Amino acid sequence: METSPHSEGSIGQPVMATVIQPPTVQSQPRKRSIFSRIISVFFVLIFIGSLLLNFLFLSLLGMVWFGAMDDEGRVQERFFSHQYYATDKVAILTIDGVIMSGEGFFKRQIEHAMKDAKYGRLKALVVRINSPGGTMSGSDYMYHHLCELSKQTNIPIVVSMGGIAASGGYYASMAVGDTPEAIFAEPTTWTGSIGVIIPHYNCAGLMKELGVADDSMASNPLKEMGSFARPMTEEERKIFQGLITDAFARFKSVIEYGRPKFKQDPSALDKLATGRVFTADQAQQNGLIDKIGFIDDAVDRAIALAKLDKDNVKVVKYKPEPSLVNLLLGVQSARPANFDLAALLDMATPRAYYLCTWLPPFSAKP
Repeated sequence: METSPHSEGSIGQPVMATVIQPPTVQSQPRKRSIFSRIISVFFVLIFIGSLLLNFLFLSLLGMVWFGAMDDEGRVQERFFSHQYYATDKVAILTIDGVIMSGEGFFKRQIEHAMKDAKYGRLKALVVRINSPGGTMSGSDYMYHHLCELSKQTNIPIVVSMGGIAASGGYYASMAVGDTPEAIFAEPTTWTGSIGVIIPHYNCAGLMKELGVADDSMASNPLKEMGSFARPMTEEERKIFQGLITDAFARFKSVIEYGRPKFKQDPSALDKLATGRVFTADQAQQNGLIDKIGFIDDAVDRAIALAKLDKDNVKVVKYKPEPSLVNLLLGVQSARPANFDLAALLDMATPRAYYLCTWLPPFSAKP
């Protein structure tokens, strides 16, 4: 309230003039609409999601780089049959597909079984084989480690053959040793194929047609033996045949370990070791296997050999543990084929196989 000095009242006194000022209006904060709030939350979520996706992408990239996406991961036990909460355990170890190095998941299964047996949990092992064989060294690697497992842990090993257990697959099954009635084959199993092969191709004619000439240099002519760029000489053929003969002799000695009756009658084995494939019935008749039956029959035999109570046995099957990528994507990651220079050189290397195959036999004359 203000007074004016020029105003006077009726008695000569100055009159106080009142000046009314408008009230002060306080500004109110503007309220945000619900729609704008939703939009803000939406963009925040998109930002957080983008960060998570980028983190996931970098993680997957790192796993690819460092090999964490390896399909042959740690061993996981899957319940197969009998009593889930039993204390005694029988495990099913698998050999599946063409045998190459023998390492990888097979080795992890062996290490897992060895540790389990030494702690007293694993009482018997069933080896499930579904393989046409493979490299000589890979087949022998599997056979050796199965034998070592049996010797060090003293647990019985029983073999269950799937659709095919031929050549190197049959070789690995000999780890049962002299255990009675330890090799089972399904009614439709093909087995046998006892022999050695080194595939070889003479591409000299094709190279001539294409105008390609072999101009390789070597310290000695025998360094190039087995080359597909020219016909094989008789000297080279004799050397390779000698390698095959030695490998074949080892194959038969391994069979004599797993089928002791052939050690007493080697001529009977010679009649069977022609490289031919046998049906399950033929294999049983010739003493290559013991019983015709399925994997459940092999499991029952392992339980009996270990002298276990069926009501207190848990049967598990070894499986590779799923990788993080498989769990996130829900698919089995496939390893791309490596068609690089190293793979091509490896394919061109003369190699002996315990393998059931229809490739041209190396020792056949052109």
